[in-house]
Amino acid sequence: MDKIRNNFDEIYPAGPTYVRGIRTGDTLYISGTTARNSESQCGSPMSQLRVVLGRIVSMVEAEGGKSSDIVKMTTYVTDRSQWWPINGEQVEIFEEFFKGEYPTNSIIEVSGFLQDGLHVEIEAIAVLD
Repeated sequence: MDKIRNNFDEIYPAGPTYVRGIRTGDTLYISGTTARNSESQCGSPMSQLRVVLGRIVSMVEAEGGKSSDIVKMTTYVTDRSQWWPINGEQVEIFEEFFKGEYPTNSIIEVSGFLQDGLHVEIEAIAVLD
């Protein structure tokens, strides 16, 4: 099966040592995505979450998919207390993007990993119809 690499330069370009997304068949793998180089880069965790999910959904849509095609996310956060319990604005943002058709999601605290005012990084897998 062919592997098609796409940096999605117009959405959120990749760094020098990796590719933003790889599609193989109907499966799209998306590298860790942050709010870097956006107005939310040094903003609140929830403002960054909105940017990150917007970027991920845009990449899926660029491949002909939709947000409900996202089946797995891994969410890396710098402060778990800002993400747990899951309620309020976080739920509203997920509903905005997924409209009840949520992916699986693991939230992992990675203190000291993200820099430059970043609070969240998400990698995703989508299975496109």
